[in-house]
Amino acid sequence: MFGNLFNLQIIQGGSTSLPSDSVSTAGLEETLADTASSDLLIIDLIIDSWPIMLPLFVLSIIAVYIWAERYSAIQKASKIDSSFMASLKNSVSQGKLDEAKQLCESSNTPVGRMLHKGISRLGRPLRDISTSIENVSNLEISNMEKNLSILATISGAAPMIGFLGTVLGMMNTFHKMSAGSEESGVQIGDLSEGIMYAMATTVAGLVVGIIAYLGYNLLVSKVDKVVHKMEDASLNFMDLLNEPAA
Repeated sequence: MFGNLFNLQIIQGGSTSLPSDSVSTAGLEETLADTASSDLLIIDLIIDSWPIMLPLFVLSIIAVYIWAERYSAIQKASKIDSSFMASLKNSVSQGKLDEAKQLCESSNTPVGRMLHKGISRLGRPLRDISTSIENVSNLEISNMEKNLSILATISGAAPMIGFLGTVLGMMNTFHKMSAGSEESGVQIGDLSEGIMYAMATTVAGLVVGIIAYLGYNLLVSKVDKVVHKMEDASLNFMDLLNEPAA
């Protein structure tokens, strides 16, 4: 009798452990299924909202290209040898104008091109020299700021395009609500899915806009630093020309 009771307890114990394994396996499968469905949902969001996502993707590529190209150009323009102005002053004070021009050309920077123009105008009134330097500096600043307006436009246009997608998506959702209420009622799952599609474009637009906005302000700050160097070099050069008269 004790043997039968012992066997019964073993059988009962084994039967209680099986459902635990089954539940854990089922939970794992459900978790994997939820993960796969969430990944598919993100892909579906992008695919279903492609009329808005495609322009935003193109704008993001343009913004990254402009930022990289302008950053490299402005970074190159800002590199000025610390001994440049000292060497230039020494050459000009000694009357070695050809050497000073060669020094400006070898620098290949906005400051060098600006001062090269000033040296080529030596012998004329100081006002004419100052005007020629100012004209060249304006051209150099315009070249450094090339395509920055496009980056600023993208920073403002991308969020608006995203909002447009949201409005269109909500209009489509409300249309489904009105059509569903007339037929067999509205399903909450359909409404939430439509709202997610609508909000996805807003998120994409804000991301592109924020990236473009930060990139634009970074480039503007770098241009301002180069402009400050150009103004400093121009003042030093004009002071050098005023020294003999003093």
